[in-house]
Amino acid sequence: MEMAGWVPMVLFLACSVSAESSGEIQEFPTDTRIINVVQDPKTGRVYLGAVNAIYQLNSFLEKEAKAETGPRKDARSCTPPVSTCTSTELKDTNNINKLLLVHSANGSLIVCGSVYRGICSLLNLKNVNEQIYYSDSKGERTYAASIEENVSVVGVMATFQFKDDLEKKPFDVFLIGKGYGSQEDNPKLITTRILENYKEWVVFESIVEASPVQAIPFAPMYQHQFRFAFNDSEFVYFLFSRTRGGTDNKNFTFVSRLCEKDEGYYSYTELQLNCSKNGVQFNKVQAAYVTEPGKELARAMVNSGQYGTVTVWDKVLFIVASPDGEDATDSALCMYPLNRINERVEDIHNACYTDYGKIGGRPAVYSPYKSSTDNPCGNHHSKEIVEQNRCGAEFLRYPLASRPEFALQSEAIFTTQGRGYLTAVAIAVENDHTIAFLGNSIREVLKVHLSSSPEECIRLTGESTGDRVNKNLFFDNTLSHLYITTEKKITKVPVQSCHLNKDCMSCMTQKDPYCGWCVLDGRCTRRSECSRAEEKNGWLWSPRKECVKIVSFHPPNLSCKRSQQVEINIPSLPSIRDFDRLHCTVGFFNSNAVMVDSRVKCHLPPPDELPSTPLHQDFVAVPLRVFVNGSVEVASRNFEFYNCAAAIRKAENTPCTACVSRPWACQWNTADHTCSDMNDAETGPNIIKHKQAKFCPRFENPDPILIPVGYKTRISFEGVNLEAYKDREFTIGTELMKQTEDDVKTEQGPFFSFSGYTFSYDKSQETSVLFHIKDKYADKKIDSTLNVTLYNCSLGREDCSLCKNADQKYHCVWCTRTRSCVFEKLCPTDEAKDCPDPGISDITPRYGPLKGGISVTIKGSNLGIQKEDIKRITVAGVPCVQQEEKYSVSTSVVCEIGEVESYSPSEGGVEVEVKGGKRGTSSTFFIFRDPKPEAVQPSQGPKAGGTVITISGTNLDTASKEDIHITVGEVPCPVETFGKQITCKVGPYRDEKVPSDFLPVIVRYGKYTSPKVPTAFQFFNNPVINNHQPRDSFDCGGRKILVMGSGFDLIQKATIKVNLTVVWADPKTSTTIEFAQEAVSKNDTMLQFFSPPVNRTSLHKSEETFGQNDISRLSFSTYIQLDNYRKDLYPFEYHTDPTFDNLSKDVIVENSVFIVTGRGFSKAMTAKEAQAFLGDASCNVNTLQDDKLFLDPPASTPRSRSKRQRRDISEPLELMIKFGNGEWVIGSVRYERKYEVKLDKIIIPAVVVPMLLIIAISIVCYRRKSQQAEREYEKVKHQLENLEESVRDRCKKEFTDLMIEMEDHTNDLSEGRIPFLDYKTYTDRVFFLPSKDGANDVMITGKLDIPESRRAIVAQNLNQFSNLLNSKTFLITFIRTLEARPDFNARAKVYFASLLTVALHGKLEYYTDIMRTLLLGLMEEYVQSKNPKLMLRRSETVVERMLCNWMSICLYQFLKDSAGEPLYKLFRAIKHQIEKGPVDAKVKKAKYTLNDTGLLGDDVEYLMLNLQVLVQGEGPDITPVKVLDCDTISQVKEKIIEQVYKNLPYSQRPKVESVTLEWRPGSTGQILSDLDVTSQKEGRWRRLNTLAHYNVRDNATLVLSRVLHTQQSYDQNHDNHEERNALLEDDKVFHLVRPADELDEMKSKRGSIKDKSMTKAITEIYLTRLLSVKGTLQQFVDDFFRSVLCSGTVVPPAVKYFFDFLDEQALKHENVDEETIHIWKTNSLPLRFWVNILKNPHFIFDVHVTEVVDASLSVIAQTFMDACTKSEHKLSRDSPSNKLLYAKEISSYKKMVDEYYRGIRQMVPVSDQDMNTHLAEVSRAHTDKLNTQVALHQLYQYASKYYKEIVLSLDEDPAAQSKQLTMRLQQIAAALENKVTDL
Repeated sequence: MEMAGWVPMVLFLACSVSAESSGEIQEFPTDTRIINVVQDPKTGRVYLGAVNAIYQLNSFLEKEAKAETGPRKDARSCTPPVSTCTSTELKDTNNINKLLLVHSANGSLIVCGSVYRGICSLLNLKNVNEQIYYSDSKGERTYAASIEENVSVVGVMATFQFKDDLEKKPFDVFLIGKGYGSQEDNPKLITTRILENYKEWVVFESIVEASPVQAIPFAPMYQHQFRFAFNDSEFVYFLFSRTRGGTDNKNFTFVSRLCEKDEGYYSYTELQLNCSKNGVQFNKVQAAYVTEPGKELARAMVNSGQYGTVTVWDKVLFIVASPDGEDATDSALCMYPLNRINERVEDIHNACYTDYGKIGGRPAVYSPYKSSTDNPCGNHHSKEIVEQNRCGAEFLRYPLASRPEFALQSEAIFTTQGRGYLTAVAIAVENDHTIAFLGNSIREVLKVHLSSSPEECIRLTGESTGDRVNKNLFFDNTLSHLYITTEKKITKVPVQSCHLNKDCMSCMTQKDPYCGWCVLDGRCTRRSECSRAEEKNGWLWSPRKECVKIVSFHPPNLSCKRSQQVEINIPSLPSIRDFDRLHCTVGFFNSNAVMVDSRVKCHLPPPDELPSTPLHQDFVAVPLRVFVNGSVEVASRNFEFYNCAAAIRKAENTPCTACVSRPWACQWNTADHTCSDMNDAETGPNIIKHKQAKFCPRFENPDPILIPVGYKTRISFEGVNLEAYKDREFTIGTELMKQTEDDVKTEQGPFFSFSGYTFSYDKSQETSVLFHIKDKYADKKIDSTLNVTLYNCSLGREDCSLCKNADQKYHCVWCTRTRSCVFEKLCPTDEAKDCPDPGISDITPRYGPLKGGISVTIKGSNLGIQKEDIKRITVAGVPCVQQEEKYSVSTSVVCEIGEVESYSPSEGGVEVEVKGGKRGTSSTFFIFRDPKPEAVQPSQGPKAGGTVITISGTNLDTASKEDIHITVGEVPCPVETFGKQITCKVGPYRDEKVPSDFLPVIVRYGKYTSPKVPTAFQFFNNPVINNHQPRDSFDCGGRKILVMGSGFDLIQKATIKVNLTVVWADPKTSTTIEFAQEAVSKNDTMLQFFSPPVNRTSLHKSEETFGQNDISRLSFSTYIQLDNYRKDLYPFEYHTDPTFDNLSKDVIVENSVFIVTGRGFSKAMTAKEAQAFLGDASCNVNTLQDDKLFLDPPASTPRSRSKRQRRDISEPLELMIKFGNGEWVIGSVRYERKYEVKLDKIIIPAVVVPMLLIIAISIVCYRRKSQQAEREYEKVKHQLENLEESVRDRCKKEFTDLMIEMEDHTNDLSEGRIPFLDYKTYTDRVFFLPSKDGANDVMITGKLDIPESRRAIVAQNLNQFSNLLNSKTFLITFIRTLEARPDFNARAKVYFASLLTVALHGKLEYYTDIMRTLLLGLMEEYVQSKNPKLMLRRSETVVERMLCNWMSICLYQFLKDSAGEPLYKLFRAIKHQIEKGPVDAKVKKAKYTLNDTGLLGDDVEYLMLNLQVLVQGEGPDITPVKVLDCDTISQVKEKIIEQVYKNLPYSQRPKVESVTLEWRPGSTGQILSDLDVTSQKEGRWRRLNTLAHYNVRDNATLVLSRVLHTQQSYDQNHDNHEERNALLEDDKVFHLVRPADELDEMKSKRGSIKDKSMTKAITEIYLTRLLSVKGTLQQFVDDFFRSVLCSGTVVPPAVKYFFDFLDEQALKHENVDEETIHIWKTNSLPLRFWVNILKNPHFIFDVHVTEVVDASLSVIAQTFMDACTKSEHKLSRDSPSNKLLYAKEISSYKKMVDEYYRGIRQMVPVSDQDMNTHLAEVSRAHTDKLNTQVALHQLYQYASKYYKEIVLSLDEDPAAQSKQLTMRLQQIAAALENKVTDL
């Protein structure tokens, strides 16, 4: 038998580890992640190698000892011992266990960790706390393991002996296989380590030269992941996956073999192992197991012909592997016999040494880890030499590896798809059968029976944590239990749970190879536990699925009126011995049983003890059970008791036939019309015996069998066997004519007839009519099979052609008089010979392309009887070819239109010519035109597809939906809707390039027209789901589920779906029911769902469908459907709804605690989510436990929800609990306030209250003095609140006006028009705009003054300088050297840090590492100086500015996605509000502002004007613009430009100086200017011209035009410029307010004439104005603060990562308290980033920030800063107005900050790996846009300036010396500026 014949049939048993499966389960949790697990085979002890700990457990998983192994002070660059390393380098480092081996011979445990370069130690096996050996002073030769967390290490014990030292007995060693992680890591891939001092070798030293097998210098080419090591016979084997070298970075599985005593790894050979199934390659090995295959599996392997000869004693290597790739979820189990592996290795040796590396003439061998590419097998050796050197030799080439073409192939015997890949394997043999236990990545263990026939068992639902199963999966010493390890837990579970199956069927359904049914014990057991298993049929094996069955009864059934003995045939019954006792039960009746000739005999119950016959049945089935030895049931089957009298229920129209045709022994009596039990004594012509239905009296053979509707037709029929009814009269009727029965007329011979009915029926063209016949006087039915077909000619034949097409047998004719199709005898006139002309009622579509090629459907009437009748079709004069296969008789013709010859749009009717020359023409015209698709929305989507795109354009509905075929590039896009716009759903994108290029959207109209929208759509990577919370739900659903990830903005429709799958035991079928819920909200990084409710009771229907079958398996799978992309949501568990107990008390008292009890509350609910209601009032759920809810009663008196019950408040109220969608009314209670409690409950308070009163008075007196200090503050605050109250109404009006004015702008925002700066401009402005050169800084312009001849050299050496900066030693030295220089000032530090940020932008992970290192040093300085709170307050060091830049980089996307919109709205709102009132253009003060220093104190009269603005050269459109009549002309220009060009960012708008404004009040125009000779003059002061100055009125029309030169005259109407200059030469200019000193001068001259008008407004008026603006803007301020300070939404990973870093470091220092941590966080994020962005919106938006807007933003920024500080600011009358303004809100803002910090602390940590991934993505996306070369050039200027100091510092650093950093800098300097060096 071939392997392919049985492998696909292998099914599996999956048993998740669960406490439900057996009471024998033991488990042990750990505090840290478990890496390795080993077992001592002698004692059964288990040892866990975890992070920072080694655990010693007994075989029951009880802890015996624990050794702490970390954290330890260590550094990557530190060479042990650490005492020789500087303390600044050392930090607490986790010790990750890398290797754990049991050395039973000397009672030691070999332990290797990741600290101290991977040094190992020996621990006592009896007590791991006792260290036998450890030394960290032996140097590099003892560095055994890896320091890298992600580098896997495996090991195996072996023996070794030197050939030249035979006196020395073989000694124990261990071999290690490990990957290569970094330059600090040991580069040897394989090493042999000694366990004792021997000659010059020390313990743990490698005693074999391992240089032939090492990663260096091939690390980038060969990336190893070792998974397993074992030895067999004389060989040691390592199993690993690696890349094959060169450019191919795919992983492949290899097994390497070497001789155990190989002294130079001469025998080291690698063999590639291929595991595949149906073309899928599983190249990446995950785990392995070596053992014998078992008898049955060995036989199957041999029969398959794939594995060669395999015996029971041969070893087989079982591996689990997955496809190469990070997100692979499929996996497979493959088998490789060791003898096949050895044979193939020998083939490689022979090929290389004797045949130049060839097998079958093709190269088969290469030498890995070699730089040379020549043939490694160039030397030829004799077979004798090869045989003598089976373990290789120095003169033979080594190492060797098989080429891919000669890999050892194996077809997977078991595969999994989705839902977690396989991570572990263990193999056991039970009763010659092989069972594989397979762990996967989602904490499940699958039990797979490997056999040549299908075997499957149930899946038990277990606890799910999402942890992967550790590769160390193994059995205990008895092979009866399995040890399963997950991330932080090891569990011991039995390999079987047979005893849980209480009956044979469930035992068989499980199909567990360990189990079988012990028949005579009545138990499901292992074979060894069944006492009579060796007897035939004594133990029935579960996978065979055969229970003891009753095959037959004799008699097979019995009348319910009788009783007798029954013989039971049970062929599979085990041997019944003399001492065995048998008995039967039939229903509730018991009787003893006996064995007679291998059959069981027992008595049936008497008739009066039988249950009654059910309605609609003629029998009752009663279970008959056979028992042995009292209570052990061995077999059962239903015995049927029939009831003849009920048999005629089955067919009332044929009672006699029904009686005698059933399987029961019944007879029919025609005389009394009864069905009774068979009675041989009753005979005669009136008795019809069983199975003699042919003798039943009956009527049959009606004629005719076709009856037309509406025409009475005589029906004749035949009577048979009617002797008993001679001379009787009969009546006939039918269900269709219930009220009418006609007499039957007797004809000649056996024939009868009746006159028929005039039927009326219009539900279908045909229906079947069954007639019954009765004895007229006895009213008894006689068997009748008279069945005729009733038909209606009119139905479905609405025109002549359809009528003529009817089958001739119906005799339908087209009646011209009635214009209908009728039965021929119903037409009073002659039948129409010819049909009328064709009629066309509709054409679809009505438009087509000029080239034709689309189908047109023509509907109408009389369009022929057959397709050949259609002779010609034209559409608007263009021939149209009929598509005959789509023809519908008379009603529809489909044709394909041809091409319009003129190629111009045309129109016309549709004409159809049919047989006979008749023509029909449509009244509707068909129009030829060409479609023009123009735009596509959206323009991007995920590669999985599913995006519904909308195509808009002109004439798109030029065809029908069926003729439209759309592709995006080459990706199909099936049409969803078709009309003026077309929508289609994009299919999956298969190409590898992501993001894709912009692809065209091609719309194909029929065959010849394919317009397209070029560069319309782009595919991006599918969304990524990183996490979800919570992970459970009750069946009722409705729990809020948050799904975190990225890329969700690409998605249009997000749905959470739950599949409930039921697998039935027999037959083996499954039913799946889906429940779904769409997302309630989404943004790019978060989706919010409510868990769908699931209904387990919906399975009842399925149960009815499949009968009363047992459910074999019930499972839930939850996934997220994002358009076409599906992602499993795992773990996610559904729990049955909780249950609630009856209330123990019916009174709930105010301010007390009320307890609700039940079960299962905490499985999928928290106190925060749960809700409780008493009547109509909500109760707070204080605490939620699994069996208790603690409720706080409502503060106010609740009322009933029912209006009827609201009258009497003393009535009991319903207490309702709400969990998600689930609502439970658990009882009624009365609500009592405390004062309602009875007198006996008030005695104690009556005593206590006076005492409390005395204490309170004392406290009041004591605190009186302390309160006096606060009264001033309260007084000021009270006055402020009064003022705020007085302007509240005004604020509301102002806010309403502002919202109306901003409505258009908000619409712009919703359309994505926020003018965000691109990443480069953003970083340029944040990093370099504040520099001394501002916008002209070389980093912004990107222009370097370098001669053309030197640019290539400079670029090359700047790249070298970049490599130098990537040396951490150099960069740290560089920074510290510069900071030590006194002339390296604060400005230089800031600029240097920004340059560094750009230069290292391509490696942000490295940049972050440098920043962390420098921060740790800075932190140490501040902490040691006893002033830690000052850290990060200012940018006084390079690292502080680096941190600022790092935050700016990491928060750019957050600004765009979340915080940017509320910030932009706040900026626009401030600008709108300020510009509503006068703004002085010269003194920069405004009537409406938040800043008291920028407040315009004078009352300026002004009017609002609506201008109609025409832009010259840009069309006739008029733009309305609102301005003030007091605005200067420049201010008017600004407002006009902003309104006219509102869709353009500020940088693309024309500037004020580049435009002129012309007013045209009449026939002539007037140029408006800020100053001209008409300007008003007051002394030496000239007032800037305003619209009021020019007398511009409301609704005036102004023309805006551009000028070529910005230098214009003040008044272009005057030609005499010299005169104008003379007039204005000595003038001073003002706008609305003159400076104060000038006003004072005027007052002294004029006295008090205009005293009142010149006096400044009093302070309270100022404050009122400020409060008015503040109230108007409050919503926008709050929205911005919430967007920044809300941890409930998306917190950027950088913030979480950095705050955790600060928390971690704070824990290491005693003098850092919570307040200090708060200050650090505030200094690092709000003050260092948010305040900067808030004060400078132009850093992130393309906008212009005026001084007046800037002044108000500064007030909000100050408020933000105050909110982030811990210190309380006491306010007084002397406090600045800006502080007083937000005094009331500060406390709530402070709470917001505290909650924000607290929420971040409680979030799931962001790992280094996740952060690095995020940073790498930022680097990849943006680095190429930055001026990196310019930054390097500028940085080098600093290196050049401080060259000598840097060289001196490098020379003093040993690490720098070892890396030759000085020499590298000197080389760069020499090349860049010909600097004299020591080279």
